[in-house]
Amino acid sequence: MSFVNCKLTLIFACVLAISACSCNKAAMNNPTAHRPVIVAHRGGADLGMENSLSCIEKGIAAGADMIEIDLHLTADNQVVVCHDRSINRTTNGKGEIGKMTLAEIQQYRLLDQNGKPSDETIPTLEQVLELCKGRCGMLIEIKKKKDQYIGIEALSDSLVKQHGMQEQVIFQSFNDDVLEKLHAIDPTLRLEKLLFYRSGSHLFDGTFTSYSAEKYDYVASFNICKTFVTQRFIRKMHETGKEVKVWTVNKPSRAPEHVDGIITNRPDLF
Repeated sequence: MSFVNCKLTLIFACVLAISACSCNKAAMNNPTAHRPVIVAHRGGADLGMENSLSCIEKGIAAGADMIEIDLHLTADNQVVVCHDRSINRTTNGKGEIGKMTLAEIQQYRLLDQNGKPSDETIPTLEQVLELCKGRCGMLIEIKKKKDQYIGIEALSDSLVKQHGMQEQVIFQSFNDDVLEKLHAIDPTLRLEKLLFYRSGSHLFDGTFTSYSAEKYDYVASFNICKTFVTQRFIRKMHETGKEVKVWTVNKPSRAPEHVDGIITNRPDLF
């Protein structure tokens, strides 16, 4: 190969490398340059019994990038996976989770989609972690009202770390106190803020004020109800370096453009 050809080849290679770096940098700076993450809501609630081990297995099999679950704390400090504060709707038993022991809760069976008792019980966080480890990401919502479930943040984080799943798990909550406690426990945790419309909310109308920026500087994503998400909100959040996930979207045709994640009961359709 002549000196001229060698020189031209080298120049061409450099141009390609610079172009590739520019594209990669653009993708990193633009969260919507890739397809949105698909999150199976409550394991993929339309595929089986919500938040059950079998439903989560179906969500994984459907190809979900992440499994979303909800946490509560029993009277004997066991972290369990259930959407409601009580077991009334999802099992053949009655009672508030916070006033029952794990053994009491697991006397009852989850109801299948026909309302009949199944052979499954409400799972623990530890069981779900074991099921998902090395297979998919997890978006974990901690349900908590004021002065309820004392210590659930530390217990949940400890279980995740015991299973070596820090890189797989993201915590989310509507409750700012939960997010602040988690951030204090470990500032490296990825945290996401759940949002629903509230009149006058700066976050809702897309105005990310200096107060909001300071208060939520440790929050990576704002996860908002599909009814109230707007392109202006998405654009404003992206301008501040925040991602946006939207819940709960069950039809691909209804998915908003430019979001970073879609939380759905039907991961199989996406």
